[in-house]
Amino acid sequence: MSDVADTGPMLAADGTPLKKSLGRALRRQKMRALMLIAPLLLFILLAFILPVGDMLYWSVKNGIVSETLPRTVVALKDWDANSGELPDEPVYAAMAADLHEASLAKTHTKVGVRLNYENPGISSLFRKSGRAAKKWEPAADGPWKDQLIELHKGWGDTAVWRTIQTYSPPLTSGYYLNAADMRVGPDGPEMRPENERIYMLLFGRTLKLSLMITLSCVLLGYPVAWLLANLPTRKANMLMILVLLPFWTSLLVRTSAWKVMLQQQGVINDVLVWIGLVADDARLVMINNQFGTVIAMTHILLPFMILPMYSVMQTIPPTYLRAAKSLGATNWTAFWRVYFPQSVPGIGAGSILVFILAIGYYITPALVGGTKGTFISNRIAFHISSSLNWGLAAALGAILLVVVLLLYWAYDKIVGIDNVKLG
Repeated sequence: MSDVADTGPMLAADGTPLKKSLGRALRRQKMRALMLIAPLLLFILLAFILPVGDMLYWSVKNGIVSETLPRTVVALKDWDANSGELPDEPVYAAMAADLHEASLAKTHTKVGVRLNYENPGISSLFRKSGRAAKKWEPAADGPWKDQLIELHKGWGDTAVWRTIQTYSPPLTSGYYLNAADMRVGPDGPEMRPENERIYMLLFGRTLKLSLMITLSCVLLGYPVAWLLANLPTRKANMLMILVLLPFWTSLLVRTSAWKVMLQQQGVINDVLVWIGLVADDARLVMINNQFGTVIAMTHILLPFMILPMYSVMQTIPPTYLRAAKSLGATNWTAFWRVYFPQSVPGIGAGSILVFILAIGYYITPALVGGTKGTFISNRIAFHISSSLNWGLAAALGAILLVVVLLLYWAYDKIVGIDNVKLG
């Protein structure tokens, strides 16, 4: 009678089941791979995901009103803002109690600044009332309606109370409405008056000028990249040094130089007058306008267009053109039908790089653009550093991010992001 075969699990060299040993080895392999990319994931998390998430949070954050004026927010819930009548005495009593505590904690100015973004003048109302509120005894000094109105006439304005009620929720869409030249009205979102609409104009100007800068960089950079790719090595290296030279100079210095050159008494106008192309009393205005912004930013961003195109053109074999000419093609036909299509991926890579850099620039437009050549990024910088309206700055930044992503998506659909190459 033959022996019965052993049907137990297959074992590894160390005696453990083979399936378990393989699973453990695969887990170790995955952990090693994860550790290799962990620094990159951490960098993306800290440098991109968290800042963008924080920006999106600030664009809707509105807790300062409800945190500083909790009793007033509750008392205002039943008040009809469209009635045209002021709130009742309990609302004023709640405001007096909240102002007393806020003045002691020195937070009354913060809520005043927040509401002042929506209704100019409220900041001074809270500052003056806060100074007086430190001496109040809210439980004994009432009634408060007449006292508050006597202290500052703003407390007798229904628009002030409507603003407090409208922006009392912890989250708000008000920043995004302001970024779209709208506001929260009694009946919901409404357009701002014509003379207060600025952000859509700036968004449109930013996109238009960024496209013009990208196009001018393509037109100026393509011949330079072609020369770099086709000249002998020694001459190409010398030309590459000239292309990279702007990177060794401060951005502020380059921008200031253009400001000197483009002004009416600057170098360019002086040369034009000297050769007789322009009369001395009719000098060209090339500064503090869109023309100055396009010229200066084209000079600054041109290397970012040349380098991707050059790296792609280097990979195009020159034998292709010679083969096309040997088959009867003219120089133009050989270039347009053979060489140019192969260089399009470099144009695409350079265009995306230049366009995205252009829409985020604010130093150069601020120095040479004046009021007519500034970008939306200048307004974002203003709200972050000067007006301290971080919520509106975050909303403008979020809208700009969405616009860029939409343009990126459109580019992918039309051209195909897979066709973009860096060499």
